[in-house]
Amino acid sequence: MAPSKKKHATRKACVIPGGFTVLSLQFSLDSAARHSLYVKEHRVRAEKSSYRPLDRTLFVLNIPPYCSESVVKDLFSQFGSVASVELRDHPGSSPESGPKLSKVFRPADKQGFKVGYIVFESSSSLAAAKSHPHDDPLVVSTEQRPVKTGVQKWIQQYTKSFIHPDKLQLTVDSFMQDHDKRKEEEAERQRQEVEKQQEDEEGWVKVTRGHKGAKARPHSEAANKRTLQREMRKKRRKELMNFYTWQHRNTQKEHIAELRKKFEEDKQRIALMRAQRKFKPY
Repeated sequence: MAPSKKKHATRKACVIPGGFTVLSLQFSLDSAARHSLYVKEHRVRAEKSSYRPLDRTLFVLNIPPYCSESVVKDLFSQFGSVASVELRDHPGSSPESGPKLSKVFRPADKQGFKVGYIVFESSSSLAAAKSHPHDDPLVVSTEQRPVKTGVQKWIQQYTKSFIHPDKLQLTVDSFMQDHDKRKEEEAERQRQEVEKQQEDEEGWVKVTRGHKGAKARPHSEAANKRTLQREMRKKRRKELMNFYTWQHRNTQKEHIAELRKKFEEDKQRIALMRAQRKFKPY
């Protein structure tokens, strides 16, 4: 019984400080080198997202460049059904806001080690991945699912970079339809908010048709009083502007007429003094 206990002890999961479980990764069965993945359950209280449920999401560090999302999904499918896989350059919140762009419109992914978020269909699959023994490596490339590297991988990526025009047109049309639909929904939502919360220039609240049995809200006396005061202020402001313009124009005319009148009076007085020989200019 002792050897069986020793064998059982060596197949325990390797847990390091920080709550991470170390999983061994091997590229192929004949590879001597091994790579380490660090996994733990994703628990972020501030992030309440349906894309990363707290009881079914596995957070993975140190994912090598030759592991794509499909490869990672195949690797962890041995623990249970995988709902989704998300690879990122750095840990962060899920990009649930905004439209999901096609690979045609997204910039090329950076090459390097990634972090991943793996969402399982069941929470038992998450527990199985965390308890996987360290000495049992996960094999990346097998006969059933070969993974290309080196020149073969570059040739495959180059071939996939060419997109058929018909497929590209379908992708663009689908994106524009989704864009127009989002704009229409946003405009409708804004229109409903304006109708419910804001008043128009006359001060009246627009009454929209509500659910069956709902009664229209009558205008209160205070609301009518505020509307009347607003109209009076508009009228007074308009009259005041016209009055000042008229006064300024008439003031100038009166000043010019007064100067002319004074000039004529001075001319008559000087002529009278000359006639009486009493004119003394100095």
